[in-house]
Amino acid sequence: MHTGTRLLTGHFKSRGGLPSGMSEKVDFPSNQSSGTEVITDGFFEREVYLSGSETAALLRTLADALEEGEGLTISGDDWEIPFEYAEPIEVEVEFSNRSGRELEIELEFEEPEADGETFSVE
Repeated sequence: MHTGTRLLTGHFKSRGGLPSGMSEKVDFPSNQSSGTEVITDGFFEREVYLSGSETAALLRTLADALEEGEGLTISGDDWEIPFEYAEPIEVEVEFSNRSGRELEIELEFEEPEADGETFSVE
C-alpha cells in the first residue's frame, strides 16, 4: 500500500438486500470465492444500497482517507482498487425529476500527471 493511502473495506449485499452491520471499514459485495483481484486497468463498477447511517459512515471514512493523503484503496472480499489521485477532486451534483425525484452526488478522482508534466498547444 502507498504512503498516505487508506484502505476502505466492508460487507454489504447489493441490489436491494439489507446491508449487514457497519464498522469502521466499508466493504462491498463479492461475486467470486478465491483470491483478491487487484484492479488497476480496464473497467470495474460496483453498486451497493446502504442506509442513511451506513452512507454517513462510508463518507466519514472516505473523508478521513482524503485528509490523510493523496491515495486510497477501495476493496471488497475478492477485489481491491488502489488509487493515487491529484487535486482538485471533481464534485458533481445532479438533480432530476423526470421519472421520480432523484439527487445524485458524484466524486471523480483523477490520477496525477506523470512527473508533473503538462501539455500545451502552440
